[in-house]
Amino acid sequence: MKGASARGRTSSQPGQLLDIQRRMAAAVMHPLTRQETMPQRRRNGISNRSEAVALIRPNDRLTSFERLEIYNRQYWFRLYGCLQEDFPGLAAIIGSRRFDRLMRDYLTDCPSDSFSLRNLGGRLEDWLRHHPELMAPNETLALDMVRLEWAHIEAFDTAELPPLSPEQLATIHEGSILRLQPYLRLIALSYPVDDLLLEIHKQEAESDFSSNNARVARHRPHVRRVAALTPQPIWLALHRQQNSVWYKPVAAEEYNVLSALTAGNPLGAALETAFAGSPLPEAERLALIQTWFAAWTSLGWFTAVDA
Repeated sequence: MKGASARGRTSSQPGQLLDIQRRMAAAVMHPLTRQETMPQRRRNGISNRSEAVALIRPNDRLTSFERLEIYNRQYWFRLYGCLQEDFPGLAAIIGSRRFDRLMRDYLTDCPSDSFSLRNLGGRLEDWLRHHPELMAPNETLALDMVRLEWAHIEAFDTAELPPLSPEQLATIHEGSILRLQPYLRLIALSYPVDDLLLEIHKQEAESDFSSNNARVARHRPHVRRVAALTPQPIWLALHRQQNSVWYKPVAAEEYNVLSALTAGNPLGAALETAFAGSPLPEAERLALIQTWFAAWTSLGWFTAVDA
């Protein structure tokens, strides 16, 4: 690790080097205190000060503990920064103070277990369901926003496959199993958080906020406006075109068809399930299905067809 010279000779002792690496990682990845400093002692009783003395040499300006603390804080500030970048909508809804607490508690309970920081917020929605106090009084609105922001992340960088050719599309029948683009994400909401998130992104692109508190305060009127709306069902399909994520509103039946196809149902069964209990007259359904398939095909959502 640059700037932190470990004690002892390790070049010819791979087992000792691995032990040092593990001890260093454990120290760096241990949660900070609420004052955002390195704790003197960990939850398992290990002394960080003793570990620092064993792992890092002091210099003429910093003690071993102070040098180790730099890496500990850098690691956690990097995680905090990632969550702030990935979930600005959630921060705007619950406020900066609760979002700071959320980041500490969530990352302590759900530490990063991936080589990529892209996956950092993958467990946030489930975790928040067990911590409703962090979202009150806008629990449903906050969960809607988390669901949208995580779906946006997945739609942005999940794989894209070649679309079906016209010849392949011509072979489709009611028993066909249609495969959709891996990046496509379908979400059901109760609030128009897509409009709210677009407004938040627009404001952040146009403004140079001096602090997170100022950023969140700037978004508060928009949050209050959306929170005051009466909840109603909203269905979205998130897809990617030319490295940009788009939010496409869809009808309930359209959402149901796409969800059934995503689950691997044959086309005929997917259509039957989607229109079960639908108020749409039978005479209007065929034209509607044709319109949907024309749009999905033009967007390149179909990637394979299985008999």
